[in-house]
Amino acid sequence: MENFEHKVTRFLQDGVPFLFIIDFDKTTKQVFTFEEAANENIFFNIKGNGNDGNLASSSLEKLNFDLKPTLVSEEIYNEAFSTVKHELKTGNSFLLNLTFPTALDTPLELKEIYQKAHAPYKLLYKDKFVVFSPECYLKIKEDNIFSYPMKGTINSNVPNAKELLLSNKKELYEHNTIVDLIRNDLSIIAKKVRVNKFRYVDKIKKGDQELLQTSTEIQGELPKHWKDEFATLLLKTLPAGSISGAPKKKTLEIISKAEITPRGFYTGIFGVFDGQQIDSAVSIRFIEKINDTLFYKSGGGITHLSEMEEEYHELLEKIYVPII
Repeated sequence: MENFEHKVTRFLQDGVPFLFIIDFDKTTKQVFTFEEAANENIFFNIKGNGNDGNLASSSLEKLNFDLKPTLVSEEIYNEAFSTVKHELKTGNSFLLNLTFPTALDTPLELKEIYQKAHAPYKLLYKDKFVVFSPECYLKIKEDNIFSYPMKGTINSNVPNAKELLLSNKKELYEHNTIVDLIRNDLSIIAKKVRVNKFRYVDKIKKGDQELLQTSTEIQGELPKHWKDEFATLLLKTLPAGSISGAPKKKTLEIISKAEITPRGFYTGIFGVFDGQQIDSAVSIRFIEKINDTLFYKSGGGITHLSEMEEEYHELLEKIYVPII
């Protein structure tokens, strides 16, 4: 059976469009032509480029998108949070993205959520999980690689939201740390890595509300024959720094100790090669079906400046479907 790296290289060299999906731990790596993905009941849409045009539609107008989340108890969250803060104080990590699953009390099906969700990066993986991510991971265009780490969120309904977000010391520290980490990751596979645009504010739909999120654009130059080793280069950068932390190796060890369930495909990546360019996303805004119950997986970055109550609230703030 052809392995992931060989299949990706063959498709790139032949100019065959394909979808790739990699889980958080890099233990599951999959690549499909658009048709192969559809045959496996895997549907996607990345900024209008996808295989979901013939996905059978259903009447969605009257569906209730109140997810009714049952948030993990503060006691359970605080136990994990305290573990992370101890590691931060001892210097084993500077930033760690702590995540939790939240059970949803909803009759919605994953397919219905996929069809109604509005996001630049969407993936419906069989009847197992759905992703509607706002966060680009890597783009490759004309031998240049770009990354857009997102760190720092606030509800736009908050008075002076933009000013509060940009002046928040915890959010600034978190953003700076991730930008440095991504720059280092890209420097492993690219030359002349640089920041083009630092900490600009994006608007993200949250139902009938709106979130403000800060992002940074980072660019590097790839080797001329990057297509011959793209899969290997990509895997060297994973998992994504924005949803793990820094330093990455030690922080991943702490995550495995602090979090209550393995992440699986959550906070992995998925992306497409359209025949010329590559665009990919971090698998956040993620709902998974486990034993016929839907679980929304969410989290946030923890630093030495973090307060438990604020981080616990952020978990809840991120549980939404950005409906059309």
